[in-house]
Amino acid sequence: MRTLLFAEGPNEWNYLTDESVDDQMALIREGKATAVIVEDTRILGFAVLIFGAQSPARLAKYANLAEVAYINDVVVSRDLAGKGYGTLLLEEAFSVAASEACKAVYIERHEENLASAGMMRKAGFALVETFYDPDKRSTGSRNTTVMVKHL
Repeated sequence: MRTLLFAEGPNEWNYLTDESVDDQMALIREGKATAVIVEDTRILGFAVLIFGAQSPARLAKYANLAEVAYINDVVVSRDLAGKGYGTLLLEEAFSVAASEACKAVYIERHEENLASAGMMRKAGFALVETFYDPDKRSTGSRNTTVMVKHL
């Protein structure tokens, strides 16, 4: 997963550091997050779903963290881009979150990341807030958009 994330994930819109990837992989190992994976002979894509209190603390202004999940990363191999795999991963993440009694799933993106915006809209996410986020965003508007899917 780490190999695919660093091979396919970095672009001008994504905030991706070794530390953030290490943290989410540790959460998966500890059972505080899960990865939804599309694979054949190799991993073609995945979404990391973080549960409850392990979600970013900033989400507490929108909901009780004990009742939500947060999608930290979604990545699909470039050769499969535009074929619906991102939406499939998000829909499966919703099913997993619902089975864990979550009431909503949150996700973030760079405001100007149109590919992510389209995938999120197609999966049923709704806009919560857009805010200036210069510590996380170094290009374009430097805004983060928070979205939610109520389950």
